[in-house]
Order: sequence, then structure tokens, then C-alpha cells
Amino acid sequence: MNIGFIGLGHLGTPIAENLLEHYTGIMVYNRTISKAKLLEEKGAVVCESVKQLASACDIVFTIVSNDDALKQITDWEDGIAANLKPGGIHISMSTVLPATSDELFKLHQQYENHYIACPVSGRPDAARNKQLNFMISGDSEIIDTIKPLLNNAGAAAIWEYGTAPGASNVAKLCTNYMILGAIQSMSEGINLARKSGIDETAWMKMMTTTLFNCGIYINYGDIILKDKFHPVAFTLELGLKDATLINQQAETVGASMPLAALAKKEFEELLKDGFGDFDWSALALSVK
Repeated sequence: MNIGFIGLGHLGTPIAENLLEHYTGIMVYNRTISKAKLLEEKGAVVCESVKQLASACDIVFTIVSNDDALKQITDWEDGIAANLKPGGIHISMSTVLPATSDELFKLHQQYENHYIACPVSGRPDAARNKQLNFMISGDSEIIDTIKPLLNNAGAAAIWEYGTAPGASNVAKLCTNYMILGAIQSMSEGINLARKSGIDETAWMKMMTTTLFNCGIYINYGDIILKDKFHPVAFTLELGLKDATLINQQAETVGASMPLAALAKKEFEELLKDGFGDFDWSALALSVK
């Protein structure tokens, strides 16, 4: 079984490194070739094109920044769908619209290979600690086939959402929405505590050891308290992308999400102010 990996960003790189601990000769491709070269020392085979990688692989993992990037590497004559072996599997870990997965699922069917939406939740440190959550949907037999690979990629858990191609993408958008909501509410609460003259750090310690004792509140709470928006695990620019997707999906299905609309507006304003390369937790700056 030949495995390929496309997309070596902040999260893709540690996932690929996890796979290299279990499989030799994994083929990798990244638009910035220097990032791929860093994995050669760990046994990866660097490809010069998507076509070269896809045509040699039985399974291809992808994790790219947005819907357009995913379509660009998948839907053209030198892309994944047209060149992946018959019966091959494209595992897309990107956060994209469910409609995009529906479209690419049909495209892969035309070439007699398979597309599985498998977005991943977790920051780079979670990948390195093998504490990622994979959300997956599609053909159950294919899912059973690839579960061992996902475990080796760093899964703490694999969550299944049925056979609809884009169902797991819905789950991921809902997940990121709740993280956005947590960042927004913590930012406002910390700001209110600070401006009201109480020790905001002591207050957050109470919250994160009692009612909100979980990683999202503990980790992001610490970042917000300290204004520690570098190093970046997930850029504010990508946060805007996710907020945009959440609002688009809400509009598609007629769901009311006023907080999502607010987050999108705040991301846009911060981006205009030059914070695009900050971590997306810099959303906290919008309340100062």
C-alpha cells in the first residue's frame, strides 16, 4: 500500500510525521517544496507534482487551507481524482463546506476511486501528542479500511457521521463554531473582569478548575490572558475562512447564528488592521 500526503502546514506536518513512524516511503507534496524537503530526513519521498504523487498511491491524505485549494489539487487533468489508482482513496482532512465534499465525491466516482471527508480537530501540539479527533463520513467499508491509518496519524478518537459525503464537514463547522464562541465569551468575560477591577487571572483559574475544566478553556484562556498570539497554530486569516464557511452553511440550511455573523465581522476588521498572521485566538483583540 503506497501512501501519499499533500499539505504540510502547521497541522499537516506533525500528522505526516506520525504516519512516517509507521510507514516507510510515504510520498509527500507541498506547494512550498522546502517544507516537504524537511521530511526527507524522516524517510519521506518528495514529489514534484500532485500528479506524480497521486498516480503512485493507493491512499492520499490531503489537508489544505480552503475549498478552492482542495478543488485545485483534486479537480483537473493533473489532479488527484484523475490520477489516483482505480479503487484508491482520497482522505480529505480539510475544513470545507459539505457541498464541496459532495462535489468531489461525485468527481472521484467518475474515475472509479473514492473520496472520504475526514476533517480533523486539534492544534499541532495535539497532533504531536496523538490526541487528534477525526470526524468521518462515507462508505462504511472504506472507513473501516482506513481507521488503522487514522490511528497511526495521531487519532485519540474517530467519530463517524454516516454515509453522506459532507456530513463530517458539518460536524467540523459546528465544532469550530463552538470554539469561536468560547474564545469570544472568554475574551469578553476577561475584559469585563479586568475593567471592573478584579483579578482576571484568579477568576479564570476558578472557571477552568470548576465549570469549564477542559482543554479549550484552559489553553485558550491562558493565551487570551497573556495576549500570547504567537507562535501561531491556526492563523486569524484561517479563522475568518472558517467563520465565513459557518455563515455560508447556516444560510444554506436556514439556521440562525448571530454569534457566527459577529465573529466573521470581527475577523474581517482585525484582518484589515494587519493581524492576519496572528493566531486566531487574537479574536480577543476585538473587545479591547
